[in-house]
Amino acid sequence: MRSEQGVRELTYAQAIQEGLSQAMEADPRVIVIGEGVPDPKAIFATTAGLRDKFGAQRVFDMPLSENGMTGVCVGAAMCGMRPVMVHQRIDFAMLAMDQLVNNAAKWHYMFDGLASIPLVVRVIVGRGWGQGPQHSQSLQAIFAHVPGLKVVLPATAYDAKGMLIGAIEDNNPVIFIEHRWLHNIKDAVPVTGYRAPLDKARVVHAGDKVTVAAFSYMVMEALLVARALAKHGIQVEVIDMRSARPLDVDAVSQSVRKTGHLLVLDTAWTSGSIAGELITRVVEREFGALRKAPVRIASPDYPVPTSHYMAEKYYPDAVQVYEAIMALTATALTLEQHESVLASIRHTGRHDVPNAKFTGPF
Repeated sequence: MRSEQGVRELTYAQAIQEGLSQAMEADPRVIVIGEGVPDPKAIFATTAGLRDKFGAQRVFDMPLSENGMTGVCVGAAMCGMRPVMVHQRIDFAMLAMDQLVNNAAKWHYMFDGLASIPLVVRVIVGRGWGQGPQHSQSLQAIFAHVPGLKVVLPATAYDAKGMLIGAIEDNNPVIFIEHRWLHNIKDAVPVTGYRAPLDKARVVHAGDKVTVAAFSYMVMEALLVARALAKHGIQVEVIDMRSARPLDVDAVSQSVRKTGHLLVLDTAWTSGSIAGELITRVVEREFGALRKAPVRIASPDYPVPTSHYMAEKYYPDAVQVYEAIMALTATALTLEQHESVLASIRHTGRHDVPNAKFTGPF
Protein backbone atom coordinates (compact mmCIF):
# COMPACT_ATOMS: atom_id res chain seq x y z
CA MET A 1 0.00 0.00 0.00
CA ARG A 2 1.16 3.54 -0.69
CA SER A 3 1.80 5.84 2.22
CA GLU A 4 -0.63 8.69 1.38
CA GLN A 5 -3.29 9.50 3.93
CA GLY A 6 -6.90 8.74 3.00
CA VAL A 7 -6.35 5.91 0.54
CA ARG A 8 -8.55 2.91 -0.18
CA GLU A 9 -8.73 0.24 -2.82
CA LEU A 10 -10.49 1.08 -6.07
CA THR A 11 -10.61 -0.71 -9.37
CA TYR A 12 -8.94 0.92 -12.36
CA ALA A 13 -12.39 1.75 -13.79
CA GLN A 14 -13.56 3.30 -10.52
CA ALA A 15 -10.37 5.35 -10.35
CA ILE A 16 -11.02 6.76 -13.82
CA GLN A 17 -14.61 7.62 -12.91
CA GLU A 18 -13.47 9.34 -9.74
CA GLY A 19 -10.74 11.22 -11.58
CA LEU A 20 -13.24 12.47 -14.15
CA SER A 21 -15.70 13.51 -11.45
CA GLN A 22 -13.09 15.38 -9.41
CA ALA A 23 -11.68 17.12 -12.48
CA MET A 24 -15.19 18.24 -13.45
CA GLU A 25 -15.87 19.48 -9.93
CA ALA A 26 -12.62 21.47 -9.94
CA ASP A 27 -13.05 23.04 -13.38
CA PRO A 28 -16.41 23.83 -15.05
CA ARG A 29 -14.64 23.92 -18.42
CA VAL A 30 -14.21 20.12 -18.37
CA ILE A 31 -16.79 18.29 -20.47
CA VAL A 32 -17.10 14.58 -21.35
CA ILE A 33 -18.32 13.42 -24.74
CA GLY A 34 -18.29 10.06 -26.48
CA GLU A 35 -20.27 7.23 -28.00
CA GLY A 36 -21.98 5.52 -25.08
CA VAL A 37 -20.86 7.95 -22.34
CA PRO A 38 -24.39 8.24 -20.83
CA ASP A 39 -25.26 4.62 -21.70
CA PRO A 40 -26.23 2.40 -18.73
CA LYS A 41 -22.97 0.45 -19.19
CA ALA A 42 -21.13 3.80 -18.99
CA ILE A 43 -17.96 2.79 -20.88
CA PHE A 44 -17.08 -0.11 -18.56
CA ALA A 45 -18.55 1.97 -15.68
CA THR A 46 -15.90 4.68 -16.10
CA THR A 47 -18.51 7.40 -16.74
CA ALA A 48 -21.17 6.07 -14.37
CA GLY A 49 -23.23 8.76 -12.64
CA LEU A 50 -21.48 11.69 -14.31
CA ARG A 51 -24.52 12.84 -16.28
CA ASP A 52 -26.74 12.73 -13.20
CA LYS A 53 -24.17 14.76 -11.29
CA PHE A 54 -23.13 17.32 -13.89
CA GLY A 55 -26.02 17.39 -16.33
CA ALA A 56 -26.52 16.86 -20.04
CA GLN A 57 -24.71 20.08 -20.93
CA ARG A 58 -21.40 18.67 -19.69
CA VAL A 59 -21.79 14.91 -20.20
CA PHE A 60 -23.26 13.77 -23.48
CA ASP A 61 -23.37 11.15 -26.19
CA MET A 62 -22.19 11.79 -29.72
CA PRO A 63 -23.21 10.55 -33.17
CA LEU A 64 -21.20 8.06 -35.19
CA SER A 65 -19.14 10.84 -36.74
CA GLU A 66 -15.72 10.49 -35.18
CA ASN A 67 -13.81 12.92 -37.39
CA GLY A 68 -16.48 15.60 -37.22
CA MET A 69 -16.98 15.33 -33.48
CA THR A 70 -13.23 15.33 -32.85
CA GLY A 71 -13.12 18.56 -34.82
CA VAL A 72 -15.83 19.94 -32.55
CA CYS A 73 -13.73 18.98 -29.52
CA VAL A 74 -10.61 20.55 -31.02
CA GLY A 75 -12.57 23.75 -31.60
CA ALA A 76 -13.97 23.65 -28.07
CA ALA A 77 -10.45 23.24 -26.68
CA MET A 78 -9.22 26.18 -28.75
CA CYS A 79 -12.03 28.28 -27.26
CA GLY A 80 -11.11 27.50 -23.66
CA MET A 81 -12.98 24.29 -22.88
CA ARG A 82 -11.22 21.13 -21.70
CA PRO A 83 -12.97 18.27 -23.48
CA VAL A 84 -12.50 14.61 -22.59
CA MET A 85 -13.48 12.57 -25.65
CA VAL A 86 -14.08 8.84 -25.24
CA HIS A 87 -13.79 6.08 -27.83
CA GLN A 88 -14.77 2.60 -26.68
CA ARG A 89 -12.15 1.20 -29.05
CA ILE A 90 -8.90 2.76 -30.20
CA ASP A 91 -9.82 1.49 -33.67
CA PHE A 92 -12.58 4.14 -33.86
CA ALA A 93 -10.00 6.90 -33.45
CA MET A 94 -8.67 5.96 -36.89
CA LEU A 95 -11.70 7.77 -38.29
CA ALA A 96 -10.51 10.96 -36.59
CA MET A 97 -6.85 10.91 -37.62
CA ASP A 98 -7.10 14.06 -39.72
CA GLN A 99 -8.30 16.09 -36.74
CA LEU A 100 -5.87 14.50 -34.28
CA VAL A 101 -2.75 14.52 -36.44
CA ASN A 102 -3.22 17.60 -38.62
CA ASN A 103 -5.04 19.88 -36.21
CA ALA A 104 -4.84 18.93 -32.53
CA ALA A 105 -1.17 17.95 -32.64
CA LYS A 106 -0.02 20.90 -34.79
CA TRP A 107 -2.01 23.93 -33.65
CA HIS A 108 0.28 25.03 -30.80
CA TYR A 109 3.34 24.85 -33.06
CA MET A 110 1.72 26.48 -36.10
CA PHE A 111 0.54 29.48 -34.08
CA ASP A 112 3.84 29.98 -32.27
CA GLY A 113 2.50 28.95 -28.87
CA LEU A 114 -0.37 31.45 -28.90
CA ALA A 115 -3.00 28.68 -29.04
CA SER A 116 -3.27 25.41 -27.16
CA ILE A 117 -5.43 22.31 -27.51
CA PRO A 118 -6.15 20.94 -24.01
CA LEU A 119 -7.93 17.83 -25.27
CA VAL A 120 -7.92 14.34 -23.76
CA VAL A 121 -8.91 11.42 -25.97
CA ARG A 122 -9.62 8.26 -23.99
CA VAL A 123 -9.25 5.12 -26.09
CA ILE A 124 -9.53 1.48 -25.05
CA VAL A 125 -7.40 -1.41 -26.25
CA GLY A 126 -7.16 -5.07 -25.36
CA ARG A 127 -8.30 -8.58 -25.91
CA GLY A 128 -11.20 -10.92 -25.28
CA TRP A 129 -14.77 -11.51 -26.39
CA GLY A 130 -13.79 -12.51 -29.94
CA GLN A 131 -13.35 -8.89 -30.96
CA GLY A 132 -11.11 -9.74 -33.85
CA PRO A 133 -9.06 -7.56 -36.21
CA GLN A 134 -11.06 -4.31 -35.96
CA HIS A 135 -11.81 -4.03 -32.25
CA SER A 136 -8.70 -5.13 -30.37
CA GLN A 137 -5.73 -3.33 -31.88
CA SER A 138 -3.04 -1.59 -29.83
CA LEU A 139 -2.10 1.42 -31.93
CA GLN A 140 -0.05 3.49 -29.49
CA ALA A 141 2.97 3.56 -31.79
CA ILE A 142 0.96 5.33 -34.50
CA PHE A 143 0.02 8.17 -32.16
CA ALA A 144 3.44 8.25 -30.48
CA HIS A 145 4.98 8.91 -33.91
CA VAL A 146 3.24 12.29 -34.10
CA PRO A 147 4.98 15.36 -32.57
CA GLY A 148 2.53 17.37 -30.51
CA LEU A 149 0.59 14.43 -29.11
CA LYS A 150 1.24 12.98 -25.67
CA VAL A 151 0.47 9.27 -25.43
CA VAL A 152 0.04 7.69 -22.00
CA LEU A 153 -0.77 4.12 -20.95
CA PRO A 154 -1.45 3.91 -17.19
CA ALA A 155 -1.22 0.36 -15.84
CA THR A 156 -2.49 0.84 -12.28
CA ALA A 157 -5.60 2.35 -10.74
CA TYR A 158 -3.40 4.87 -8.91
CA ASP A 159 -1.93 6.08 -12.19
CA ALA A 160 -5.26 5.86 -14.02
CA LYS A 161 -6.73 8.53 -11.74
CA GLY A 162 -3.61 10.64 -11.29
CA MET A 163 -2.58 10.60 -14.94
CA LEU A 164 -6.12 11.33 -16.12
CA ILE A 165 -6.35 14.40 -13.89
CA GLY A 166 -2.88 15.42 -15.07
CA ALA A 167 -3.90 14.92 -18.71
CA ILE A 168 -7.06 17.01 -18.29
CA GLU A 169 -5.03 19.85 -16.76
CA ASP A 170 -2.31 19.62 -19.43
CA ASN A 171 -2.50 22.19 -22.22
CA ASN A 172 -1.52 19.65 -24.87
CA PRO A 173 -3.63 16.97 -26.57
CA VAL A 174 -3.23 13.67 -24.74
CA ILE A 175 -4.12 10.20 -26.04
CA PHE A 176 -5.07 8.29 -22.89
CA ILE A 177 -4.90 4.53 -23.58
CA GLU A 178 -6.66 2.03 -21.29
CA HIS A 179 -6.33 -1.73 -21.59
CA ARG A 180 -9.68 -3.36 -20.81
CA TRP A 181 -8.00 -6.16 -18.86
CA LEU A 182 -6.88 -3.53 -16.36
CA HIS A 183 -10.32 -2.12 -15.60
CA ASN A 184 -11.06 -4.52 -12.74
CA ILE A 185 -7.61 -4.57 -11.11
CA LYS A 186 -7.50 -2.84 -7.73
CA ASP A 187 -4.93 -0.51 -6.27
CA ALA A 188 -4.57 1.91 -3.36
CA VAL A 189 -6.01 5.22 -4.57
CA PRO A 190 -6.09 8.49 -2.57
CA VAL A 191 -9.51 9.98 -1.89
CA THR A 192 -8.46 13.48 -2.90
CA GLY A 193 -7.43 14.66 -6.33
CA TYR A 194 -3.78 14.28 -7.28
CA ARG A 195 -1.59 14.22 -10.37
CA ALA A 196 0.73 11.50 -11.62
CA PRO A 197 3.40 12.52 -14.15
CA LEU A 198 2.74 12.02 -17.85
CA ASP A 199 6.43 11.74 -18.74
CA LYS A 200 8.09 9.59 -16.09
CA ALA A 201 8.43 5.81 -15.90
CA ARG A 202 8.30 4.12 -12.49
CA VAL A 203 10.14 1.12 -11.03
CA VAL A 204 7.42 -1.20 -9.70
CA HIS A 205 9.71 -4.10 -8.75
CA ALA A 206 13.39 -3.54 -7.94
CA GLY A 207 16.10 -5.93 -9.08
CA ASP A 208 19.59 -6.25 -10.50
CA LYS A 209 19.40 -9.32 -12.77
CA VAL A 210 17.54 -7.93 -15.78
CA THR A 211 15.58 -4.81 -16.69
CA VAL A 212 12.04 -5.44 -17.93
CA ALA A 213 10.46 -2.29 -19.35
CA ALA A 214 6.74 -2.86 -19.88
CA PHE A 215 3.86 -0.89 -21.34
CA SER A 216 0.24 -0.98 -20.18
CA TYR A 217 -1.20 -4.40 -19.30
CA MET A 218 2.17 -6.11 -19.92
CA VAL A 219 3.28 -4.60 -16.60
CA MET A 220 1.00 -7.14 -14.90
CA GLU A 221 2.53 -10.08 -16.77
CA ALA A 222 6.01 -8.82 -15.88
CA LEU A 223 5.12 -8.47 -12.20
CA LEU A 224 3.80 -12.02 -12.04
CA VAL A 225 7.14 -13.29 -13.30
CA ALA A 226 9.25 -10.96 -11.15
CA ARG A 227 7.48 -12.00 -7.97
CA ALA A 228 7.70 -15.69 -8.83
CA LEU A 229 11.42 -15.47 -9.59
CA ALA A 230 12.14 -13.41 -6.48
CA LYS A 231 11.16 -16.45 -4.40
CA HIS A 232 14.16 -18.22 -5.95
CA GLY A 233 16.63 -15.37 -5.48
CA ILE A 234 16.38 -13.94 -9.00
CA GLN A 235 15.68 -10.22 -8.78
CA VAL A 236 14.01 -8.73 -11.87
CA GLU A 237 13.65 -4.97 -12.20
CA VAL A 238 10.25 -4.11 -13.69
CA ILE A 239 9.69 -0.61 -15.01
CA ASP A 240 6.17 0.60 -15.75
CA MET A 241 6.86 2.89 -18.70
CA ARG A 242 3.55 4.77 -18.24
CA SER A 243 4.02 6.79 -21.41
CA ALA A 244 4.88 6.14 -25.05
CA ARG A 245 5.41 9.82 -25.77
CA PRO A 246 7.31 11.32 -24.03
CA LEU A 247 9.42 8.18 -23.69
CA ASP A 248 11.40 8.03 -20.44
CA VAL A 249 14.63 6.58 -21.80
CA ASP A 250 16.59 7.90 -18.81
CA ALA A 251 14.83 5.56 -16.38
CA VAL A 252 15.54 2.52 -18.54
CA SER A 253 19.13 3.55 -19.21
CA GLN A 254 19.79 3.91 -15.50
CA SER A 255 18.42 0.44 -14.83
CA VAL A 256 20.34 -1.16 -17.71
CA ARG A 257 23.60 0.25 -16.38
CA LYS A 258 22.88 -1.80 -13.25
CA THR A 259 21.54 -5.04 -14.81
CA GLY A 260 23.26 -5.24 -18.21
CA HIS A 261 20.16 -6.89 -19.72
CA LEU A 262 17.03 -5.42 -21.30
CA LEU A 263 13.66 -6.98 -22.12
CA VAL A 264 10.87 -4.72 -23.44
CA LEU A 265 7.20 -5.76 -23.36
CA ASP A 266 4.51 -4.18 -25.52
CA THR A 267 0.88 -4.92 -26.38
CA ALA A 268 1.24 -3.77 -29.99
CA TRP A 269 2.59 -5.51 -33.09
CA THR A 270 6.30 -6.25 -33.11
CA SER A 271 7.18 -4.33 -36.28
CA GLY A 272 7.19 -0.59 -35.76
CA SER A 273 6.38 -0.98 -32.09
CA ILE A 274 7.29 1.52 -29.38
CA ALA A 275 9.25 -1.39 -27.87
CA GLY A 276 11.60 -1.26 -30.84
CA GLU A 277 12.00 2.49 -30.47
CA LEU A 278 12.86 2.14 -26.78
CA ILE A 279 15.43 -0.56 -27.48
CA THR A 280 17.06 1.56 -30.18
CA ARG A 281 17.40 4.56 -27.90
CA VAL A 282 18.82 2.51 -25.05
CA VAL A 283 21.33 0.83 -27.36
CA GLU A 284 22.40 4.23 -28.68
CA ARG A 285 23.09 5.38 -25.13
CA GLU A 286 24.12 2.24 -23.25
CA PHE A 287 25.71 -0.09 -25.80
CA GLY A 288 28.71 -0.65 -23.57
CA ALA A 289 26.59 -1.57 -20.56
CA LEU A 290 24.64 -4.30 -22.36
CA ARG A 291 25.96 -7.83 -21.92
CA LYS A 292 23.60 -9.25 -24.56
CA ALA A 293 21.40 -7.91 -27.33
CA PRO A 294 18.08 -6.60 -25.95
CA VAL A 295 14.90 -8.59 -26.57
CA ARG A 296 11.35 -7.44 -27.18
CA ILE A 297 8.10 -9.30 -26.73
CA ALA A 298 5.08 -7.95 -28.57
CA SER A 299 2.15 -9.22 -30.61
CA PRO A 300 2.82 -11.15 -33.83
CA ASP A 301 2.64 -9.27 -37.10
CA TYR A 302 -0.79 -10.34 -38.26
CA PRO A 303 -4.34 -9.29 -37.39
CA VAL A 304 -5.98 -10.63 -34.26
CA PRO A 305 -8.10 -13.69 -35.01
CA THR A 306 -11.79 -13.46 -34.15
CA SER A 307 -11.97 -17.10 -33.09
CA HIS A 308 -11.06 -17.46 -29.43
CA TYR A 309 -9.47 -20.82 -30.25
CA MET A 310 -7.10 -19.15 -32.71
CA ALA A 311 -6.53 -16.12 -30.45
CA GLU A 312 -5.40 -18.26 -27.52
CA LYS A 313 -1.79 -18.39 -28.72
CA TYR A 314 -1.76 -14.92 -30.26
CA TYR A 315 -1.10 -12.78 -27.21
CA PRO A 316 2.22 -12.82 -25.34
CA ASP A 317 1.93 -13.82 -21.70
CA ALA A 318 3.90 -14.34 -18.49
CA VAL A 319 5.25 -17.70 -19.61
CA GLN A 320 6.90 -16.08 -22.65
CA VAL A 321 8.28 -13.35 -20.42
CA TYR A 322 9.73 -15.94 -18.04
CA GLU A 323 11.32 -17.94 -20.86
CA ALA A 324 12.83 -14.77 -22.35
CA ILE A 325 14.34 -13.75 -19.01
CA MET A 326 15.87 -17.18 -18.52
CA ALA A 327 17.39 -17.17 -22.00
CA LEU A 328 18.56 -13.55 -21.87
CA THR A 329 20.31 -13.97 -18.53
CA ALA A 330 21.47 -17.57 -19.10
CA THR A 331 19.87 -18.52 -15.78
CA ALA A 332 18.99 -22.10 -14.90
CA LEU A 333 16.53 -23.33 -12.28
CA THR A 334 16.06 -26.81 -10.91
CA LEU A 335 13.12 -28.73 -12.30
CA GLU A 336 11.26 -28.22 -9.05
CA GLN A 337 11.90 -24.47 -9.13
CA HIS A 338 10.89 -24.30 -12.80
CA GLU A 339 7.58 -26.03 -12.11
CA SER A 340 6.99 -23.75 -9.13
CA VAL A 341 7.45 -20.65 -11.26
CA LEU A 342 5.16 -21.95 -14.00
CA ALA A 343 2.47 -22.77 -11.46
CA SER A 344 2.67 -19.20 -10.17
CA ILE A 345 2.49 -17.42 -13.52
CA ARG A 346 0.24 -19.51 -15.76
CA HIS A 347 -3.05 -17.88 -16.67
CA THR A 348 -5.95 -19.13 -14.56
CA GLY A 349 -9.47 -19.24 -15.96
CA ARG A 350 -10.57 -18.80 -19.56
CA HIS A 351 -7.90 -17.33 -21.77
CA ASP A 352 -10.22 -14.67 -23.27
CA VAL A 353 -11.08 -13.09 -19.91
CA PRO A 354 -8.69 -11.34 -17.49
CA ASN A 355 -6.30 -13.54 -15.56
CA ALA A 356 -7.74 -14.29 -12.12
CA LYS A 357 -4.26 -13.74 -10.64
CA PHE A 358 -4.36 -10.05 -11.55
CA THR A 359 -5.80 -8.50 -8.44
CA GLY A 360 -3.74 -5.79 -6.77
CA PRO A 361 -2.65 -3.52 -5.32
CA PHE A 362 0.44 -3.08 -7.43
